[in-house]
Amino acid sequence: MKRVLTAYFTAVIVLLAFSYAALYIAIYFFPAVAEQYFDPVYSSSEKRTWMYFAHPFIVALALKYFWQRFRHMFKGGPVRRGAEVGLIYGLIAVLPAMWITFSGISISISVVATWILYGTLQGIIAGVIYAKMNP
Repeated sequence: MKRVLTAYFTAVIVLLAFSYAALYIAIYFFPAVAEQYFDPVYSSSEKRTWMYFAHPFIVALALKYFWQRFRHMFKGGPVRRGAEVGLIYGLIAVLPAMWITFSGISISISVVATWILYGTLQGIIAGVIYAKMNP
C-alpha cells in the first residue's frame, strides 16, 4: 500500500509541475492559441482557478486505478508500458471528451488539439511513473 501511495503522490507532484509548465510553454510557443483564452466562452472566475491545479490529483487517481487494474496486460520496459497507458488514456478518455467539447462549444481546433496533446502527455507521464514505481 505504501508503494501505491508513494507512486500516486509522485505522479500528482510531477503532473502539477507539468501543468504549471504547460501554461508557460503554451503561452511562449503558441501565443495565438493562448490569446483565444480571453474569449468570453472561457470562465475567468478566480473562484475556480484552484480547479485547474486540482486536476492532477483527479487524473493521477483515475490513472492509478487503471494501472492497478490492468498493469499485468502491458509488456516491455517501464517507458514502453507507461507510454502505452498514456496513449490508451488519450484514445479512450481524452479524445472522446475533446470531440464532444469541440462539437458543443465554439472553440478552435487548435485549442482542442493542444488539449488532446496535453491530456495524452499527462497519461504518459503518470503511466511511466506508475510503471517504474509500482511495476
